[in-house]
Amino acid sequence: MMGEKQVEQEALFYGFSLERHVPDDHLVRSLDRFVDLSGIRAQLKSFYSTTGRPSIDPELLIRMLIIGYTHGIRSERRLCEEVHLNLAYRWFCRLGLEGDVPDHSTFSKNRHGRFRDSDLLRHLFEDVVRRCIEEGLVGGVGFAVDASIIKADANRQRSVRSEDGLPPDHSTRAVDEYLATLDDAAFGGSTEVIPKFISLADPAARWTGANRGPAFFAYCTNYLIDVKHAVIMDVEPTATIRQAETWAQRAMIDRVIDTYGVYPEKLAGDMGYGSANNLHWLVEERGIEPHIPVFSKAARTDGTFNQSEFTYDHAGDAFTCPEGKLLTTRGEPNADHFITYRATAYDCKVCPSKARCCPKEPARKLKRHIYEGARDLARDIAKTDAYLVSRRERKKVEMSFAHLKRILKLDRLRLRGPQGAKDEFLLAATAQNLRKLAKMIPMSQPVMAG
Repeated sequence: MMGEKQVEQEALFYGFSLERHVPDDHLVRSLDRFVDLSGIRAQLKSFYSTTGRPSIDPELLIRMLIIGYTHGIRSERRLCEEVHLNLAYRWFCRLGLEGDVPDHSTFSKNRHGRFRDSDLLRHLFEDVVRRCIEEGLVGGVGFAVDASIIKADANRQRSVRSEDGLPPDHSTRAVDEYLATLDDAAFGGSTEVIPKFISLADPAARWTGANRGPAFFAYCTNYLIDVKHAVIMDVEPTATIRQAETWAQRAMIDRVIDTYGVYPEKLAGDMGYGSANNLHWLVEERGIEPHIPVFSKAARTDGTFNQSEFTYDHAGDAFTCPEGKLLTTRGEPNADHFITYRATAYDCKVCPSKARCCPKEPARKLKRHIYEGARDLARDIAKTDAYLVSRRERKKVEMSFAHLKRILKLDRLRLRGPQGAKDEFLLAATAQNLRKLAKMIPMSQPVMAG
């Protein structure tokens, strides 16, 4: 026969344990092993008043942000709702069943104040990287670097043309940050090229069409990873400018060396990092092998001899052409740090290969950069088997960006200004490293009785 629910008097007392109701294989349990916030209160102590009403526990706010970024919850309003309803999230945040979830506005107040003033999110990221090093996930030999474009919280409708400039009475937090970073190499100082539009909502976001589609306002997130397990060693926000990406690569390498004492032996990257100045910095100033394709405009497309067909003599500081004639120099480097080498007009006039060398000029001339030695080293490395391995390993950076956008859903920023981009990129990189730890370090299995 069909059963019917029996209505009984509700129990007066319940015995309920969050610990028992969170599965052993749940992600939050794996993450919790690597989240150590014991020093956060001491770090923030000077940013709180000694009198007045007690504030929201900063550890609770950080734990909620970790939940949001590791689980792709982009809205802080929705994050508060999810933590309120989800037992596993409550367990991770140490709220219990009766704990109150803070209002979503609390995050903004702390972010624009204590968290940024104390650089808390940077310290949190570095603590997680140190844990990755302790767990053996960092090889410390090979690094890879790359940048990815992330849309800003700005649109074309609220923008002005660059020549018109910002309205004099337009003042917001994002505008103040923009004015403060005009000379910063990461945002305004890397290039003299003026963008077509400036956003009124976020002037530091740069108008770009780099994705070969409709242009939009965006920032770049720059990752420096260790290729052993793709642990993100450092992250830096910049404008969507190639020169800024090179600056970010240098800043991240120096910071990793100073912070963790990790000295990479080789660096893999794409051609955007293959300029002569950057290769010289890697080779001569940091002693790092550049597994990077050389950026050069010397290749010819008209069928005449390329510069690679001329042999350079380091001792004599001269080139030898395919016919055995010398190209020498007498001048100083130009403004772009190139030295010009020329053959004699007499040698070229009677040369049987003149039609294939300099058919429209009386004599052939070549340009060599003052840092060509570093470029030659990069070209020699590109012929080795180790370079082929580095090319495959470099794709791990792209996989990290794919994970960032598809799984963590950070394909568009929510916060504005350079500081907002920095906060989001740091939290996202922290979340990715925590998920890496949770995946690579298995949970200890309970020992069965008997």
